[in-house]
Amino acid sequence: MQFDDNAPTAPDPKDAAQWDAVEEASELLHEERFKDALLVLRDVLKADGTNPYAFYFLGIALYESGELEAARDAYRACLKFAPKHLGARVALTHVLRALGDFRASIQEGMIALTNAPGHADVLYAIGMAHLARGDDSAARRFLEAFLQAGPEFESSEEVKELLGRLGGRPS
Repeated sequence: MQFDDNAPTAPDPKDAAQWDAVEEASELLHEERFKDALLVLRDVLKADGTNPYAFYFLGIALYESGELEAARDAYRACLKFAPKHLGARVALTHVLRALGDFRASIQEGMIALTNAPGHADVLYAIGMAHLARGDDSAARRFLEAFLQAGPEFESSEEVKELLGRLGGRPS
């Protein structure tokens, strides 16, 4: 029997179960019920301490609750179990920037860029990290690349304004 390397693989039952386990928490986060989501996620992680989706959503809930260090740790835990989880990597980039760890923020952003070349969210995160560090030239380069990647309208307007202040060409 021959196997086609490009054929889609069957869904991983463990991955599907982990995703299903966080459905309620995801809905609570969409409703901005962060404390309730934290309680649900605690129970999910008690049942399965390797669920990357639970750690990712935990990071979101903690960030929105103002617990930046705990959010950082949750995103890192997600990446331990799912190293290519782009959302967690981008969120970690933003959290590290907010915590003032610009070098680590840029490092995480560059890992994300390796995994998702040209991705608008990644370019934005790296640009903002460079901007926070005071490297206007690098910030301008990444933010201009962000605009070329075709982001959402609201984000692009914000970045055009930033580039105008940096002396860049807001296109």
